[in-house]
Amino acid sequence: MKTFFHLIQEVQKPGLCHRCGGCVTFCTAVNYGALKIDADGKPCYDEIEKCIECGLCHAICPEIGELEEEIRRRAAWSEPIGRVIETAVARATDEAVRRRATDGGVVTALLLHLFDRGRIDGAIVTQQVGPFQRAPFLATCREEIIAAAGFFFDTSHGMRQFSEQYMTYSSIEEFDPMIKRGLKRVALVGTPCQINSVRRMQAMDLVPSDAIKLCLGLFCSGNFVFGESERAHLAELGGFDWQDVRKVNIKEQLLLHLTSGEVKTIALDDLYAVRRYACQFCADYAAEFADIAFGGIGAAEGWTTVLARTPLGRASLADARGAGMIEEFNYKDNASYVTDALNTVRAWSAKKKKQARHIRRELANHPVLFKM
Repeated sequence: MKTFFHLIQEVQKPGLCHRCGGCVTFCTAVNYGALKIDADGKPCYDEIEKCIECGLCHAICPEIGELEEEIRRRAAWSEPIGRVIETAVARATDEAVRRRATDGGVVTALLLHLFDRGRIDGAIVTQQVGPFQRAPFLATCREEIIAAAGFFFDTSHGMRQFSEQYMTYSSIEEFDPMIKRGLKRVALVGTPCQINSVRRMQAMDLVPSDAIKLCLGLFCSGNFVFGESERAHLAELGGFDWQDVRKVNIKEQLLLHLTSGEVKTIALDDLYAVRRYACQFCADYAAEFADIAFGGIGAAEGWTTVLARTPLGRASLADARGAGMIEEFNYKDNASYVTDALNTVRAWSAKKKKQARHIRRELANHPVLFKM
């Protein structure tokens, strides 16, 4: 039986840990208490003597292939980017939501609709707590959902309080407060690796994944390190001053919205040097195991590309559309617009998969061990 010790050897030491938090979440949920998330967002032993060596933390890790066939079967996964039942380019109809949103505000609008209809009693999201830092948050009302929307640069925190990570902490960490508050119908907004971990927990009927009723995935190019030297490098590349940055977004490029109204862009290829090490091994760009996947890529500014992957996801999307919470792009002048958006997602997904395969081959030929 493999345990967390083997995860350290097989996943953490080679630098493959995505810090999705699944291993710690399960261990905490069943009150074993053997594991914790350290200050850098990395799973580690808390009280090793409490580990009963059940092996479940090892099984649900996205880097371990033990459950890959099962979660693919349950998701009706197919090449090249998983099942896609419906594709849309949409945005929230509420202008206040759109002003706060990173792209078209569809995720926020959908969550608000689900709350209003009583379909969910909570939503695990992230909220901004610093210039580059987002922390997991369990929202249980409309105001909290709206407050969590978007990604804005906040200079009030001061340059000394810059986070080293664009998004460090996993949304799955909010499973514990979800349990304590007795919530049974929760939507999860997360990155591909986080949703992958949840699907593995659900495949094994592990608590508290049974309370997650809808998984909303975000297109993901990776998590980025924004230390002092990295910020200086990006400022030089983009020709801007960080003090003038109001909002940050990632689409086909890194978009930096300045207080002057100007938008500076940096090619994503220039960001690979500041991407978190483990992200280069990830092959999932389009949240292939989510009920619905979202992202700005392939859509015009202010709009969101939306992929409904499951019948539940499609029904939720249609319900929100019918209620007037979201609206679709006018395709009359360009009948191929949605197809073009889907093809753009496929292209970026293929690029990420190819890079991951190449990097994994290199790692197999030249192993690297991280100091723990």
